[in-house]
Order: sequence, then structure tokens, then C-alpha cells
Amino acid sequence: MGNRLSKIATKTGDKGETGLGDGSRISKSSERMHAIGDVDELNSWIGMLRAELDAADDLIPLLHQIQHDLFDLGGELSVPGFNALQEVLIADLEDNLEALNDTLPPLKDFILPGGSKAAALCHMARTVCRRAERSLVQLNSVDDLNPLALRYVNRLSDLLFVAARVLARRENGSEILWKSRHQRD
Repeated sequence: MGNRLSKIATKTGDKGETGLGDGSRISKSSERMHAIGDVDELNSWIGMLRAELDAADDLIPLLHQIQHDLFDLGGELSVPGFNALQEVLIADLEDNLEALNDTLPPLKDFILPGGSKAAALCHMARTVCRRAERSLVQLNSVDDLNPLALRYVNRLSDLLFVAARVLARRENGSEILWKSRHQRD
């Protein structure tokens, strides 16, 4: 791979543009850069969640794989027309989602984000994932993306919701259920 990042401060972005992997330059405020930034932030939140979990937690390998997948997605976004995501990644998310969901009781009420630090971090990752999905949809409206990118982030947000439920139940024994105003009074 070589020394791709041998010089970090290139000063080439000082006027509000940045370089893509194909050598082209675009505005830092473009739809593509918003999508890249949201995917990068999502990856960072998942890293925060991983750091909060015990090293032996069975979610660690899954979250680690997701971080690699998100880096691949970032690569796709950084090189227009390049496709790195594969159908098997979505199948893996769906399999893991189903396995996690099978450990939970049916959801009868809305739940509040939180319950434990790990569950709250997982909810943060979920909400950033939804934002990344909106950014990808917006980008797709002006520049065709790999359809797997949209499917991947959609499944990932579902998986993160279910993982947050698992973490809340694991650490506190239950989730925090939403109650309407009249139920709280």
C-alpha cells in the first residue's frame, strides 16, 4: 500500500476544497463530503461503544467487522464509481440482527435511549447511522451510489437498535420504557 499518509498537513484544503481518492477536488460542503463525514462519525461512535465494552464481550467482533465495513463504505464514497461493499455484508448484518433479536422479548412500547453507558453509546451510533443514511439518500439523488450502501446503513441502524436493547437488558436487566405525559403524572 505504500506511504499514503506520510504527510497529513498538506494545506491543500485551506480554501474549502478537498481531494477525493480519484484525484478530483470537491467542496467540503458537498453532499458527498457530508455523507463521508457522517459515515466517519458513525465509525467513531462505534469505536466509542467498543471501548466501553468488556474485552470479552461477544459484540466486540461484530462491531469490529462493522467498523471495517464502514471504512470500505467511506472508500466507496471517496472514489466515485468504486464499489467495495458486497451483498454478503448485508446478509451478515441480517443474520446477526436476527440472532440478537431472538434473545429479546417482543417490543410492546417505545424505549428511551439509555439504560447504561454502553446502551446509550449504541443509541448514539444508531442515530448517527440514521443521519448517515439520510446523507447517502441525498447524495444518491444527485450522484448514483452503489445500492448496497443504502441497504447496508439501513440494516445497520436496525442492528444497532437491537444491540442497544441487548446491552440495556444485559447491564440493567431492563430497558427504560417511554411513558406518555398522562402515564407519568
